[in-house]
Amino acid sequence: MFDYPLYLKQLTAGEPVNNPFLDFLQIKAETVEKGYARFSMKIRPEFLQGAGIMQGGLGIALSSETAAHAVMSTMAPGENLTTIELKNNFLSMASQGRLTAEARVFKRGRTLVFVDCTVKDDTGKYISKSSATLMIIPPKAD
Repeated sequence: MFDYPLYLKQLTAGEPVNNPFLDFLQIKAETVEKGYARFSMKIRPEFLQGAGIMQGGLGIALSSETAAHAVMSTMAPGENLTTIELKNNFLSMASQGRLTAEARVFKRGRTLVFVDCTVKDDTGKYISKSSATLMIIPPKAD
């Protein structure tokens, strides 16, 4: 069983955690509070596609991780989660600087959680808006 409260405590304290995906994209957890998360990511040259614009899937990955961590902050011990749907609208493009994603739990039910996430660039311009549905998986009975 994964200990989400311990993981979030270590992550937000800047301690090493076992999350190779965040490490790979160099996504930084800035804030995680109950029902809210803010993560950021520097646009690196290897993130750009041929026209010099960041490949969109990387922004979606930032949104997905931020939304999931907002949900993690609401979970009870023993619960797990999985994303079942994520819809993204691209609002603008980005090619340099740092992107910041903010996710808020819109509604949490017993098994489904609805989350909204926005991504902005360094100037405050909206780059994308996502809506995600995550499913809470209850602890397994022994």
